[in-house]
Amino acid sequence: MPNNRPARPRACPLCGAPRAEEYKPFCSRGCRDRDLLNWFGEDYRVPADQPPDGTADTDNFTDE
Repeated sequence: MPNNRPARPRACPLCGAPRAEEYKPFCSRGCRDRDLLNWFGEDYRVPADQPPDGTADTDNFTDE
């Protein structure tokens, strides 16, 4: 059975305002740039399950 209701416009993921087609999925250049800065500032992280390889600061290897 098809849904006859019109689709509700999606909201900006940062502020909740209606999204603008030009800055999709954001509502403005400001929200788009703020999201990019969050990625650059490492506020967002993608989880990864990797074994230590000795290159990270938290890898503790002793000299033999």
